[in-house]
Amino acid sequence: MINFKGNQYPKGVILYAVFFYVRYAVSYRDLEEIMEERGVEVDHATLNRWVVKYSPIIASQAQRQKSRTNSSWRMDETYIKVKGNWTYYYRAVDKNGKTLDFMLSAQRDAKAARRFFKQAINTNNVPDKVVIDKSGANLAGLLWTNVMLKFANGSKLIKILQVKYLNNIVEQDHRFIKKLTRPMMGFKSFRSASATLQGIEIAHMIRKRQFGRTTQLAFQQFAELAG
Repeated sequence: MINFKGNQYPKGVILYAVFFYVRYAVSYRDLEEIMEERGVEVDHATLNRWVVKYSPIIASQAQRQKSRTNSSWRMDETYIKVKGNWTYYYRAVDKNGKTLDFMLSAQRDAKAARRFFKQAINTNNVPDKVVIDKSGANLAGLLWTNVMLKFANGSKLIKILQVKYLNNIVEQDHRFIKKLTRPMMGFKSFRSASATLQGIEIAHMIRKRQFGRTTQLAFQQFAELAG
C-alpha cells in the first residue's frame, strides 16, 4: 500500500491526476487546466512530481497482481526521446498481446538485452519460447540468458525464434505507447521518462483487462492497484 501521508492533496485527487496523465494524450499544462475545471488548483510541476513518484510504485504492485500470461513471448524495442536524444524502450508481450515487462535503456546492446530478459524472467518466470527480430544484440542477450539458466538448473532452456512476422503483435502494441508519449513533447530526464512509461504501461494493461476486474471502471482499477 502506498503511503500518501503528508500530501497537501487527498489520495483520490493525486491518483486521479496520475491516472489521467498516463492514460490520455495530454501535457502537464493541459492536465493543470483539467484539474482546475474540476475545482482542484495544482500546478504542472506538482503534477509531474506525482507522476514520477507514484507511477513506479503502482507499476511494481501491478506486476504482482496481473493475471496469468502465456509462456510464448514476443520481444522488441522502440525509441523514446529523452533530453533531445533517442533512448531504447524494451518491451515484451505474450502471444496473446498481454504485457509482460518493459524497460527503458540508454543503450541498445547485448548488455541491455540481458538486463531486460533477467528482469522479465524475475517478474514472469522462464518462458518456453521467445520470438525476436533479427537484432544480434537481442539474440546475444537471450543466448547469455540460456547459459545462465543452464548453470542455474541444468534443464529448461528458452527456445529462440527470429521470425519478423511473428513479432508484429509487439510492434503494433508499441503504437499505443507512442501515441501517448507524443503530446508530452519529450522527456526532460531519464528518470522522468522511465517513471512515466511505467504508469502508461499499467494504464495500457488495465485497458487490456490484465487484472481480472472487468466490471470496474479503469480509474477504479488503477486506484485499487495503488492500495
